Amino acid sequence: MRLWALASGGRARLSSSVAAMAKSKFEYVRAFEADDACLPNTWAVVRLDGRNFHRFSEQHGFTKPNDDRALHLMTKCAQTVMEELEDITIAYGQSDEYSFVFKKKSNWFKRRASKFMTHVVSQFSSSYVFYWKDYFKDQPLLYPPGFDGRVVLYPSNQNLKDYLSWRQADCHINNLYNTVFWMLVQRSGLTPVQAQNRLQGTLAGDKNEILFSEFNINYNNEPLLYRKGTVLIWQKVNEVTTKRIQFPKETEEKEVEVTRTRNKVVPLHCDIIGDQFWEEYPEILADDS
Repeated sequence: MRLWALASGGRARLSSSVAAMAKSKFEYVRAFEADDACLPNTWAVVRLDGRNFHRFSEQHGFTKPNDDRALHLMTKCAQTVMEELEDITIAYGQSDEYSFVFKKKSNWFKRRASKFMTHVVSQFSSSYVFYWKDYFKDQPLLYPPGFDGRVVLYPSNQNLKDYLSWRQADCHINNLYNTVFWMLVQRSGLTPVQAQNRLQGTLAGDKNEILFSEFNINYNNEPLLYRKGTVLIWQKVNEVTTKRIQFPKETEEKEVEVTRTRNKVVPLHCDIIGDQFWEEYPEILADDS
């Protein structure tokens, strides 16, 4: 029996008898697939983290405590994810992690958690490799990076705001520690173990005092990118392009500037723990967002 028949368009396809057999005899295996649909009317958050990024950053010569190239590459990848998956209403990133928030009313892929997670992680990972050369021009990519993901559901707007506040608070805590730690290593000559012992049991005020008294660094003057992380939202942006147009009664074309408004993913470095951000961008949490 021939398994394949030539379709009229020239493409090979399963013969009707084999297709029917596959449907009737083997389709039962679909019953083993788990139903992983997310609860309706909840915020679905996909959080993505770099896998073994401490080792990855060391082998690729990342600047400590913060590497602008790496941070901007992460943001570029996150923008690419949002542009591909337009049901994402906001994203927040710091260090080697990003959180993507799907709209409450999103019915994308029937709200399957596995689809949310795998599409985000695969798009992000492929973008990281694709755009690497744009940010690390002289540093070859020695091996592909790894990212893992998880899906968490938040039923209320306040739950979601608290989640994002938690991630930004984590950004501040980690960055303050890393800033002091690497100053002690790079400028005071301490070993990593000695720096770790020096900071053991210290509070935020103690770390700020070490930075100011020993290194003349006011932590509050450090870039917002480091202290606050990156928020990605959709905004209407005017883009100006140049077109060549031939006007009536004119013999030659002329260059004319044309302004078009489009929705674009915009990065912000700001506080999202207080109310000001949410009052300024109420559309993020709107019921019809």
